[in-house]
Amino acid sequence: MYRIKLDKFEGPLELLLELIEKDKMDVTELSLAKVADEYLEYIKNNESINLAHLAEFLSVASKLILIKSRALLPMLKFTEEEEEEIKDLAYQLEEYKKFKVAAETLGNLTEAGRICYSREGFGGVKSIFYPPENFNVFDFKKYFQLVLAEIPVIEKLQEEIVSEVVTLEERINDLEQKLRSRVSSSFAELVAGARDKVDVIVSFLAMLEMVKQRLVMVEQGEMFAEIRLSMKNSG
Repeated sequence: MYRIKLDKFEGPLELLLELIEKDKMDVTELSLAKVADEYLEYIKNNESINLAHLAEFLSVASKLILIKSRALLPMLKFTEEEEEEIKDLAYQLEEYKKFKVAAETLGNLTEAGRICYSREGFGGVKSIFYPPENFNVFDFKKYFQLVLAEIPVIEKLQEEIVSEVVTLEERINDLEQKLRSRVSSSFAELVAGARDKVDVIVSFLAMLEMVKQRLVMVEQGEMFAEIRLSMKNSG
């Protein structure tokens, strides 16, 4: 397995765990949403990541975007596959943390100079093979086949064509043109022609950026109510 090693991190899970522990947070969906921006900014600005192995970092990034999208837009509905991806990332991170702690413990034992460790309760006990009574070669075969059946079969994944995603800058220009042609508009009207949920997410991020740059005025009567936008007067 290829190991992605940068100045400080070995792979995307190492980077993600570092960002979470830096803010002294537990591994939860909420903490993953909070560090999503830092993670994306890191892989965007770090030229040490080889393009040939960037997919591993981008795979984690796509799951973080899903998690943050749910935090920003609770009305978005995710498929069962997307829900599993979100849960899978948190599980992978928890497991990675356990193995990292175990690896550090084993490393400390190695540095201590001892080369052998045993369970004291079994010290001096000779190992013998003692099968149950009436256990024969056919039983061996049956249980060996059961063990083999537990080994997962490596499946060849279907190839998929990656669709082109509009950039944030392009979407800001698009929203600006739409808003200049009318007095005001709702967010739902602006994304009525969206192709998929990614298109809606990019539009929402574009709206937030426009608010940050003070290009538009945004009004919302109450939580989860319709968001209305209007261009600010240049004067």
